[in-house]
Amino acid sequence: MERDTHFILGVYDDEDVLLHAVTEVRNSGVKIHEVYSPYPVHGLEHALGYRRSRLPIAAFLFGLLGTSLAITMQVYMLGIDWPMIIGGKNYLAYPDFVPVSFELTVLLAAFGMVGVFMVSSNLKPWALPRIFDARSTDDKHIMAIDIANNSALEQEKIKEILKSSGATEVNNKSFE
Repeated sequence: MERDTHFILGVYDDEDVLLHAVTEVRNSGVKIHEVYSPYPVHGLEHALGYRRSRLPIAAFLFGLLGTSLAITMQVYMLGIDWPMIIGGKNYLAYPDFVPVSFELTVLLAAFGMVGVFMVSSNLKPWALPRIFDARSTDDKHIMAIDIANNSALEQEKIKEILKSSGATEVNNKSFE
């Protein structure tokens, strides 16, 4: 069961103002929960201090698993379980294993990346999405600040920081 969460939202009209505001708000000691934007903003992930994704590592490991499973499956089936001489070739003709190994590598890497992304992003089919402001899908940029993570600063101080950084509106939002 999730706890009740209360947020302060800063609404911005321009992406350049938003980028400057993120740096300004972070430098003032406020921890930003998330920034929602109707389109990708270049440099926003660096301004928020996000680290590089580890999704490529997961893709490599799942691909390695797919390759291992494909080679193991083919060696077992064609060399141990049902060895047949086809066209005068060896039981284990490794060049023939390349297409199946490639396809299973790509398949498991893709499924693995999707699964890891869904788990790490907490995108469960039964979860209800948190919509901070419907305008974030149209033309506004929304900076959400979790009040519980910023207990050292009072709410009025956070609102003043948001207003001074260029927010056109500052609102409160609660989720139960």
